Amino acid sequence: MKIGFVGLGQMGAGMADRLLAAGHELLVWNRDRAKAEPLAAKGASVAASPAEAARAGVVFTMLANDDAVEAVTFGEGGILSAGSGVLHIASSTVSVALTERLAVVHREAGQRFVSAQVLGRPDVAAAGQLSIIAAGADADLDDCAPLFATIGGKTLHMGSSPVMAAATKLAANFSIAAIIETVSEALRIAGAHGVEPATMVDFLTGTNFGSRMIGVYGPMIAEARFEPAGFPIKLGRKDVGLALAAAGDADVPVARLLAERMDRVIAADGGVRDWSALGQPAKDSEG
Repeated sequence: MKIGFVGLGQMGAGMADRLLAAGHELLVWNRDRAKAEPLAAKGASVAASPAEAARAGVVFTMLANDDAVEAVTFGEGGILSAGSGVLHIASSTVSVALTERLAVVHREAGQRFVSAQVLGRPDVAAAGQLSIIAAGADADLDDCAPLFATIGGKTLHMGSSPVMAAATKLAANFSIAAIIETVSEALRIAGAHGVEPATMVDFLTGTNFGSRMIGVYGPMIAEARFEPAGFPIKLGRKDVGLALAAAGDADVPVARLLAERMDRVIAADGGVRDWSALGQPAKDSEG
């Protein structure tokens, strides 16, 4: 199948590489063309614009935030200008408001739109084991199924409205941030009485407290493996902010507290460490 892919950061590059390795004809675009070169060396073609990538008929986008998705969709040479019939699979973690808008404008342009947010870190993307959080029309999801099977280990259908996937991903990322903070504070409480971080993590993962996320982030926290960042705190703050916006009038005090904590860390050291460092002191106050 001919597929376009827009956005080749740590996550997008891994996803695109899986599609290429599966034998698909890949047409890639990235604002910084240098990030497309490794895929071009493996046989991908480099598009001159997001629209050219979208003219493959199916196009993934995997970008950092709302502004980046808007630029490649609405901007000059954007996906909306690629013509009718295009299926846009949006995998970026973005706001519910933008997702709602994208669903409308693609429909008006005669294009199709699926929100397929992904759960997993860059190493999981490279291994093709992402969890795909998908929502859209049944027929569109059916067409996407073989592609999701290539980049992911599991696909979860959240409903017929694309916004359902966006809301689910934001809720999930907020929950991960809450787990990171909880584990960090648990290690600090036990550590105040001589319990080694790794021993406490073994306790958390080996009892009823255990979960997949504690298994992923607990060792990173215990070993202070915060750099290089697979997912920097500043991007996590973006997602918690979007989750707060998605909550509307709902009472979400933990999310507000996490946002405030992230703001303090980012103000102190830029928030460039992995978000597994969320529960740690800012770098300039360590030591």
